[in-house]
Order: sequence, then C-alpha cells, then structure tokens
Amino acid sequence: MGLDNVTPYYFKASQKMKAQDITLATLVTRNRFRVLSRLATNYKGPISAAIHVLDDDEKAATIKELAKIYSSNPNMQKYVDIHLIIDKFDRQFNMWRNTAKLFTRTDYLMMLDVDFHLCTDFRKTIFSNPTISNMLKSGKTALVVPAFEYLDQKDGKDWRTFPTLKSGLVEQVLDQKKLDSFHSSWVSGHGATNYTKWYTADEIYPVTEYEFSYEPYVIYKKEGTPWCDERFIGYGANKAACLYEIFISGVDYYVLPNDFLIHQSHKYANHDRTRERTHNRVLYENFRTEICLRYSRKYVTEGTWYTSAADNMKKVCTDIPKWKYLSGIPKEQREADKLAEEQEQGVIESTTIIEQEETTTTTATTTTTTTTTLSSSTINNALPTTTTTLEEQEEEQEEEEEEEDMEEPEEFEE
Repeated sequence: MGLDNVTPYYFKASQKMKAQDITLATLVTRNRFRVLSRLATNYKGPISAAIHVLDDDEKAATIKELAKIYSSNPNMQKYVDIHLIIDKFDRQFNMWRNTAKLFTRTDYLMMLDVDFHLCTDFRKTIFSNPTISNMLKSGKTALVVPAFEYLDQKDGKDWRTFPTLKSGLVEQVLDQKKLDSFHSSWVSGHGATNYTKWYTADEIYPVTEYEFSYEPYVIYKKEGTPWCDERFIGYGANKAACLYEIFISGVDYYVLPNDFLIHQSHKYANHDRTRERTHNRVLYENFRTEICLRYSRKYVTEGTWYTSAADNMKKVCTDIPKWKYLSGIPKEQREADKLAEEQEQGVIESTTIIEQEETTTTTATTTTTTTTTLSSSTINNALPTTTTTLEEQEEEQEEEEEEEDMEEPEEFEE
C-alpha cells in the first residue's frame, strides 16, 4: 500500500534462542500491549511480535507506552523480540505476519493471535515425542493446536480460571456447555480439526476434510514454507489464504490430541468489516485459482506431479476449468489420466453392485446357500459409458487450436 517504516528488533530479547524451539509469531496493536506482556509471562519462550504503530499524532505516545510495558516485565525483556512497523496503513495483517516470521530466530514458529491463552505445554508434547518432532522437522507437517472459546464472554476474561488439562476442558464443553470450539457458528473456519474426534483422541491424527476457509492455529517449519500474500488488506480471508498456500505447497495438517488454546474475551473494534470481507472474498476466489495454477505448473516442471508432493494440490484444485491443460500436462497424458479415472470409478461401481447383489441373495436365501456370479455383461453394463458431448467436442477443438497457436516459443512465453 505504500512505504512502511520497519525497524527489526526495536527491542531484542536477551535470552539466547535455541534453533530447536518454537517461536510465537504474532501481530500486536496498541490495545493489546498488556496482552502480549501476559503471553510472555505465560509462555516463557521465544516470541516474535510485529508491533504496528499508526503514523499519527499518537505515535510518540504509543511507542512510549510500549517501552514502559516492555521494561516493566522481565519476561518481555528476556523472551520477546519487538519489530516496529510505523505507517499510515492499518490492518495489513499478512504483511505484519510476514514480518514476525521473517525475524523469527528459531527453526519453528506458531502463527498465533495474541488474544489466545496457551493452556498446555505443547513444546513438551512435541519435543518429547520423536515421531511428532521428526514430522515437524521434515517441513511437510504443520501441527494444529485446537482452539476454544467461552459461550458467555464474561467467562473468558480471566485466563487464571481456564482449564489446563484436556479432561477439564472436555467436561466444560460436553457436560457444562460453557466452552465450545472457536467460532463454532462458522464451521468452515475450524471444523476440519474434527473436534468430535479430538475429544476422545489420544494420538495425533491427520486433517482429512480440509477446506479453503480452514484457519487453525498451527506450528510449522520456518524455512521452505510459503509467506502470507500481502494483497489481503483488512478483515476476511487473510489468514485462510496463508494456510491455503501452505497446504497446496505440500504441507499436511495434523492435530495434537492433548494440547489446546482458549480465546480471551474482548470487545471487537467496529471497523468496516463487511466492506473489507466483501472485497477479500472476491480476492480470495481469484487467489485460489492463481495458487492452484502456479503450484500445478511447478509440480509439472519439477516432475513431481505424480508424487505425494502434489497430493494436497490435487485435492482442492480440481474445479478449475481446463486445470490440467493450463498446468502444462500434454494432451496424451491428460487422456490417459481420464481413462484411468474412469476405469477406477467403474471398478468401484462394479464392486458396489456385486456387494449389493450378494447381500440381496444372502437375505433371500433361508435354507440353501446360493452363489451368485455376475455375468460379464452385467459388469460391463455397470461400467460408465464414455460419451462425448457437444461441449466436450468444442473444448477439444479449442485446445487443439490453442496448442497449435503455442507452437512458437515467443507466443508460449506470453
């Protein structure tokens, strides 16, 4: 949006950071300074905080207030790196997130909103378990810490009353009906965590129903993971866009079974949320198409399209028209892929019919056992019939013409 005045390590933590640790990467504005101080005391670990200060008449007073809070808390001085961002542009959330990540001094970070209270020691969970720590070290796993909030906002104001064990939290959720998953009314945001499964889980488990609005709080490797797209300004889709690209890049989400966060209640500022979300919704639709095509071409170029690296991309990008064509996969290969998909679907449908007929036969037979074998004609009839519609013929013709047009390198580059 313009020039930003960024001062890395405006205040630098005195504690020497260990590479094998997890930094809380967070973004903070003036009304959350004290919440950040409380987080430092609770976590007692590395924090990289991007502090935004509006370049207005209150700038000097804001910086003075920050300095006072920082100097008054030994845990702030010991653990928190402050990166000061001074400009006239408010709510550049992804730019702030990138700043906090860029100046993180450990191998791993957690993308965290400062209002959340850490109820458990997830660092102990991760680094005491070789399987989980190796998953994180690989750079191909992001660990989800489930988030909760109180249904009655006044219950969420005093972090000292929050449960610290999973058993206590589950009791408040299922029995007392005081807690629920964060933003439970908006299932798309956190539903893929599968809270129903989490309540009884005792082992780490994968997120299997990812959707593009999913925005959990995750721990992941700093190096080799995507940055947040800074085109998203204001409320709506900014964090989801970060996590979408991380997922498309080949990082799988796994849920920690015993750790959790609870949101500390506060009043939400009355900004132009509706207008910003409307704008970002349109931007996010275009962004997802762009990211799908960018990564699909990357996988084709690298020769990793048919490897596990591209699995996540294939799960969420299939609704883009001419997706494989635009990704650069040759026509012969696209046709072979389509045939393989149809054959696989045909086998599934044939197996289903066989199982249904066997079930029917078993039910109908009371005194004798009858073996039912499907005839080859029955199976053939079960296979899908491939027909070419007028629309598909026109699309094939269009692709042939486009491929002819792209024979010259100059035009292909454009």
